[in-house]
Amino acid sequence: ASAPRKSGVALVHEKAFRDPGSGFVVKICVMKKKGTVFFIPHGGGPLPILEDPGHAKMIKFLQNIKSKINKPSSIIIISAHWEENEVKITSGEKPSLIYDYYGFPEETYKISYPVPGNPELADKIKNLLNAKHINSKLDTERGFDHGVFIPLKIMYPEASIPCVQISLLNNLDPKKHIEIGKALTSLMNENVLILGSGMSFHNLKIFLSNSKNTKSDNVKNKEFDDWLIDVCTGDKLNNIEREKKMIEWTKAPSARFCHPREEHLIPLHVCYGVKCEKADLVFNDSIIDKKCSAFLWQN
Repeated sequence: ASAPRKSGVALVHEKAFRDPGSGFVVKICVMKKKGTVFFIPHGGGPLPILEDPGHAKMIKFLQNIKSKINKPSSIIIISAHWEENEVKITSGEKPSLIYDYYGFPEETYKISYPVPGNPELADKIKNLLNAKHINSKLDTERGFDHGVFIPLKIMYPEASIPCVQISLLNNLDPKKHIEIGKALTSLMNENVLILGSGMSFHNLKIFLSNSKNTKSDNVKNKEFDDWLIDVCTGDKLNNIEREKKMIEWTKAPSARFCHPREEHLIPLHVCYGVKCEKADLVFNDSIIDKKCSAFLWQN
């Protein structure tokens, strides 16, 4: 993975004022932080918080990557673990946590992440989506699932950055999710982090298997991962071709082996839609013995 440069600062405009002492007109450049888009793996349930060895590289990555991007004023997160028949947006001021995993130690059902919501941003997102004829509704009651609080607790443990979660559509249509991202493009003019939380490999049967991974499994994992990296970061495709590949992702080698169901991949489509350009590869390593990738779009 290439080392990302510090992202997100752009010249907005100049301001001029007259110095009362000298009479000279002084110009200053006003710099404004820009938005960042990021697709990350969130791992298996609460295992990263339990410091599971199979997640060690992912944990280190999430702890360190925040130094490469501006600290956002708000976070918008699209998790693999919330699907609706129309887009829903959390709009509560103090969202609860949803412990949507099973069979883990009791301590994992007491994890705290008291991050505030951002009702004003939620309303803005709703208006942006509706302006593009994407039906959406605010949800004041919905809390944050583990696809939100597990990675954010590692990245920003102080829980001080307001968050809004956007649901996936339960049809998991890749084109529709790219369109959701496109509707949010104007938010890149603000110091907002749009975070897609999923996994570039998500075959639960393989993850949960007690048997050693076979060579064939690893080959299939690598085939799809290589394809995804090439599509998201390569120079050979123009952005129209890149989008077509993203929409037709099931044609990729070993696509359905890596994603028997694609809810963990589709947050990537929302991220791509926001930027509609190639990304930087910022993580490409093993999580529970399977190769996974993370992508960062920078201004």
